[in-house]
Order: sequence, then structure tokens, then C-alpha cells
Amino acid sequence: MPIPSVYVARFFQLVTARQFAEAERVLQRLRQRIQTTEWNKGYFQALYGMLLAQKNNDDRYAFLSNTNLSDRKELQTHRREFLKQARNRVHADYDRGYFTAWASYMQVLARLQFSADETTGKSQQGKEVKTQAEAGREVAEEVKEKTRERSREEEKKEIKADTEKSELKKAETAERTEPRQSTLFDFSK
Repeated sequence: MPIPSVYVARFFQLVTARQFAEAERVLQRLRQRIQTTEWNKGYFQALYGMLLAQKNNDDRYAFLSNTNLSDRKELQTHRREFLKQARNRVHADYDRGYFTAWASYMQVLARLQFSADETTGKSQQGKEVKTQAEAGREVAEEVKEKTRERSREEEKKEIKADTEKSELKKAETAERTEPRQSTLFDFSK
């Protein structure tokens, strides 16, 4: 079962709004619903790290406290870097899941910043909620697509393993049914 994107989008909204108690509840629900794959473990650990980093705002080594969250270009640069790392096949599945979560969060933060710039003089709260919902949907679609991609890759691996097994069985069967080659000793009789 893929990661429920509704929970992820809601989690991002709550962490950004600094509603940590509700964010922890959403994170626990998410933990109960995800499969225990390496990619999901990395993704979940990134979410948990985001929660802790926002909660303990005084950590000078944390990525979020050293990032200008109001600079959209910087957030987009970080998102591109996280996506680059998430797509890198050198990294393990755990790491790719971790980087994917951070890329999704950078996207949400950039969209929230963009909405705040557009809504000066307008109903700030209504626009922010609408933008958060849009960002949540986009993140949800991105997570769904990545989950579909992983499923396709896993299916390809299973098909490849099945074909290798069937080829191995064919080779073993052919080996058993082949007549033995006569040796020089057999000809001398």
C-alpha cells in the first residue's frame, strides 16, 4: 500500500502552521498505514525529522533553521537538489525516500510563500488555506506518481526474477534429458 498522500499533505500543513500536537497524531496515523519498505522508512524518518526540527527551533545545525523559508528561489533550489538526490540510483531506497520527503516539503513551503506574496491586501487566511490545499493536492499527486513508479519497478524485478527461474528450470530439465555423450572408452568395445 502506498503512502497516503492525504496524511502527508495534512502533516506538511500542520508543521508549517506549528501545530505540533496534531502533526504528531497525523504522523502516528501515517506510521500505521504505510508498508515497511526501505523507501517508506526513509520518507517517514524525514517527516519525523521535520517535525523535530520545527519543534526545537533553536538548533543551529538543523537544515530548516539555517534556511530562509521566505525566499522562494532558495526553496526551489533546495527542492531541485533534493529531487536530484532522490533520483540518484547510487543512493539506497531509504535515502531516496528521505530526499523525496524533503523535496515535497520544499515544494509546499515555496507554494505557501508564493501565496503569501500574492495575497497582500486580500483575505490572507482564505487564500492561504486554498493554496495549502492546492499544494497538498500537488504533493499528493507527486507521491502517487512516485509510488506508481516504485510499483512498476518492483513488478519488473519480479517478472525478471520469474523469467530467470523459468530459464533455470528449462536448463536443468534439458540437462537431465540430454543423452550422455559417448566416451572413447565406449567406442573401444
